[in-house]
This record gives sequence, C-alpha cells and structure tokens, in this order.
Amino acid sequence: MIRPRTSAPGLARKGATPPKPRQRRLPQIDQRILALGAVGVVAALAFGVIQIFGDPSAAGPRRVVALAPGEAAASAPRIAFEDAAIDMGGDYETFSLDELPQTGEVGEIGADGELRVAVVESSETPRRPAASPLPRAPIAGLTERGPNGLLPIVAANGRTPAQAYARPFTPVQGRPMVAIVIGGLGFNARATTQAIDELPPEVTLSFVPYANDLQSWIDRARARGHEVMLELPMEPFDPDADDTGPQTLLATATAQQNVSRLEQLLSGATGYFGVTNYQGARFATSAQASQPVVQQLRRRGLVFVSSGIGQRTALSVEAARANLPNTAADRIIDTRREAEAIDDQLLNLEALALQNQNAIGAGFAYPVTMEQVGRWARDVEQRGYELAPASAVLNARAARR
Repeated sequence: MIRPRTSAPGLARKGATPPKPRQRRLPQIDQRILALGAVGVVAALAFGVIQIFGDPSAAGPRRVVALAPGEAAASAPRIAFEDAAIDMGGDYETFSLDELPQTGEVGEIGADGELRVAVVESSETPRRPAASPLPRAPIAGLTERGPNGLLPIVAANGRTPAQAYARPFTPVQGRPMVAIVIGGLGFNARATTQAIDELPPEVTLSFVPYANDLQSWIDRARARGHEVMLELPMEPFDPDADDTGPQTLLATATAQQNVSRLEQLLSGATGYFGVTNYQGARFATSAQASQPVVQQLRRRGLVFVSSGIGQRTALSVEAARANLPNTAADRIIDTRREAEAIDDQLLNLEALALQNQNAIGAGFAYPVTMEQVGRWARDVEQRGYELAPASAVLNARAARR
C-alpha cells in the first residue's frame, strides 16, 4: 500500500498546528467607472419619470406675479362698461363665446351671471401704425364767407385747397399705386368711426354733405391722417328709387340754381381737397348742366373724382374743358356685398395698377367692405404695390397727360 506524504498540502502532521485558511481577494474596481455608472442610473430613472408623469416645470408658471393692486392701481379710476362705450357713440361690441378674439382675454362673471371679457392685445397682434395728423381746417387764406358759411377759394399765393388738404405722399419708384375711396360717411356713427379709426390713413374718405356734425367728422378723419372728399348729390335716372336730398344738382335746373345749390353744399364744412359724385347718372349726361358746376369747382381750387357714372361722360368732358383736375374710379369694389366678391375686385385693382401704374377703387361704408379693405391693405405692400391716397393717383395721372 502507498502511504501518503505527510508534507502533502492539506495534511497535518501529528501534533502540529493546522494552517489558517487562505482569504479570497476581491477584484479592484475603478472609482471613475463607478461614478459614471451611478450618473447613468439616475439619468435613466429621471427620463422614465418624465415620460410617465410629464415635466412639471413645463406646465407650471415660469414666474409668479402678484395680482394684488399696487398703489397706482388702487388709486386709478374705475370705469364701468357703460361709461367706456361713450367714445363709441353709446355702443360697444359684444361677442358670443365662440367669437371671442384670440389675443388674450381676462374675464369675470358679474352679479348678473354674464361673462365680461377684457381683450388685451399681445405683442404679436398687428397694430395700425400711428399716423401723423393732417393740419386742422380751415387753413388761413383758403376760405371766404358765403351766404351759407365758409367757401373754399384759391389763396393769394396760388395755393389751392386741393393742394393744402390732400394727404402728403411720396411715391416709391417702380411701385404701382392703388387708391381706395370709402364713401357714404357721416350718417352712421359706428360705420364712420370704424372707417376713421381702423382703415389705414392712406385710404381716402368721402362724406355725405347732409350729415350732422359734418365738420367734427372731417376734423376727426384728418386728425387720423385721412384726406377727405365731399359728396355732391347729383340727379340719378330714377329719383324715386334713389333719394339724393334737397340740394341735388339737376340736369334740368338753370345754371344759377345749380351754382346756388353747389355753394350751399360746399359751405357745410371745410378741409376737403375735392369732391365726388353721389349718384348722378342723369346729371352726368348733360353738358349744359355740368358746365357751370365744374367751372365753379375749378375757380375754388378743388378736384373731382367720379365713381359709378362711367369713364367718359359729358360731365368729365366739361371738367377737362374747364381745366378742372379730374379722374374716375376704375372699379366699384362692393357692388356685391360679399367678402369673396370684394376680394376679387381688390385683386382686379392690383392687375389694373400693374398694367397702368395706378388704380382707384371706390366702395361704400359697409362693414364687410371695410373689413376686407383692412385685411387686404395689411400686406398689399409685401406684394409689390403701394397703398396711396386718391389725390396722389389723380396727380400721377395728370402728370402723364
């Protein structure tokens, strides 16, 4: 038999002390790797929480603002809705909930259960640029006293009311000009206010001579930068269908009668650079009736812009013979009171302006007309055109003759 070696590992000699068991050594770990691993675990946990519950800071406020009134706000006057409507002629605009403007609203429910909303425009809301006011009328030296009030005249230095009261304008070289005339103003306070306050100052406004407080309306329009024309009621083909008032210029009236009526119409206010017709299809066919009227307009330093009675009439021929500066609107933009139809006419004006260097459109103070003109005017210059007052287009046409 083979005896085991006493010196073999794991065997103890008799009477000897057994050796201590050998300890197992742990592997060395890099501390940098451990730190990176910990960061990775934390990031993964955060990502998972955000995916499940969302980012609380994204929906919460970035800054807390105290809404309690300060000293200035506490001492500020309190204005009721009814009082705030005074500047709008006793009326203010109301909206249903689905029509509220989307420019930022702050609202409260009153004691009567109605939601009242104050609309605050954001910085992104396009605003009408501030317009420089035109000089207040009458300008010294441009009027004389007539039987019914002040009448326009040419100043001693040769300056005419057409020059003095027109909106100053410098055309941009190579840009076609488009002018818009909005008429029928002065009767409806809300429509007149909308035209004055919301349309660009380059839009020419024409006023009904029978309007109450006509001078106040003209002063307000000029303060907003608008040049102004006065409408002359002229005889239509169907007087029963179209009431043009007691001072209508008639095709059958004598020269003295028409001149007397013209002077009474012109005496209603000051500050207009020219006149336009209201109706007048029949009057425009009579050279005999037109001649004394255009001669008076020429003597008083005014201009004439016709609309809706044709490009070449007896009236326009007599105006040319009298050397009265005159032109005609190329389009009536709201013969159909529909937004799309008005947009089409405005595009037609652009095409005419591109072809002839300029164009004039005339419209009435319908809400839809003013709304579409306002929208069209916001970016007309970006399309390569220039919105111009009617006086500028008339001058440009006269210079080409």
